[in-house]
Amino acid sequence: MRICVVYDCLYPHTIGGGERWFRNLAEHLADAGHEVTYLTLRQWERGERVELDTRVRVVTAGPRMALYTASGRRRILPPLVFGLGVLWHLFRHGRHYEVVHACAFPYFSLLAAGLVRPLRGYALEVDWFEVWSDRYWHDYLGGLGGRIGGLVQRLCARVPQRAYCFSELHAGRLREEGLNGDVTVLRGLHSERALAPAPEPSTPTAPTVLFAGRLIAEKQAPLGVEALALAAARIEGLRGEFLGDGPEREALRQAIARHGLQDRVSAPGFADAQRVDEAMSRAICMLLPSRREGYGMVVVEAAARGTPSVVVAGEDNAATELIEEGVNGTVSPDPEPAAIADAIVRVHEQGAALRERTAGWYARNAERLSVESSLRTVLAGYEPSSARA
Repeated sequence: MRICVVYDCLYPHTIGGGERWFRNLAEHLADAGHEVTYLTLRQWERGERVELDTRVRVVTAGPRMALYTASGRRRILPPLVFGLGVLWHLFRHGRHYEVVHACAFPYFSLLAAGLVRPLRGYALEVDWFEVWSDRYWHDYLGGLGGRIGGLVQRLCARVPQRAYCFSELHAGRLREEGLNGDVTVLRGLHSERALAPAPEPSTPTAPTVLFAGRLIAEKQAPLGVEALALAAARIEGLRGEFLGDGPEREALRQAIARHGLQDRVSAPGFADAQRVDEAMSRAICMLLPSRREGYGMVVVEAAARGTPSVVVAGEDNAATELIEEGVNGTVSPDPEPAAIADAIVRVHEQGAALRERTAGWYARNAERLSVESSLRTVLAGYEPSSARA
């Protein structure tokens, strides 16, 4: 089949779970013998070599632009420019494709693909990593902007499509938005091979809590520091390691200083994959105090190393779906420092036994949670979609 993958980001020029998924998708489709075009914004200097499988044709639908504001929010102009570029490309070349596989966010490219679809006859497949609530739209863009954002999201849901979500939380919200089509929940985003052996459980040499992620307001890293300060009063020698960079880095540093934890908590900034892997392997737990997650990849990555996770319950946090209480971690019922500290202490008290259960949980679920499993599901859905188109 001839397939066009549409996403305004391309890994490794931008880094995130969505970027990794769409690169894996394009390369997996090429492995299966399909003719694949990756339509994106240019994120590299003119003349720079694009790092992607040589069997995947990369086409740009807009110039290089800064995607985020200084505060870490998505800028409005790049999605508009990309949407127009997608509209023009599909209007000119849409008949060449049997399937267009797009990301719902940042919306305008999906609206463009949906507008051209009746004229060009391709099947439309859409990945929804998140479906935002009205409350979150209001918090993100304010009153008027939030209402407009919510309206655009509902318009996108009503474009005829086959949809994919990565959690029951967001699949349910998508149905409530009036989805015009079917939705399939994909459980796997983990990039390690499904048949890789589970790691041998190990006892950390020192009690260390790890945070690994982009430092944005939604991840709530300073809240993690507050919880760590309370837990440190109950766990002798407890330390913290906060890996990542972003607009909240200064707030994180201030939280560490405010609680007098400069000698017990490190925040070195961005860390490469090897360092994160090593830190995960020796930590007593992965701390994810985020209030908003579309999936929670870090929970699976930690479990693959026998490390349990502490996550926080919240109406926008789908990472809780990955936690089996007392088996691969625990859920703090409240986004309060004391409740999160209690969760850290619970994990520490269970020690090696919890690490063994976590490694076992990963071994039992590795195939289901693998990116290969999700890619097989998507590929199997292409044939009937193409026939309908």
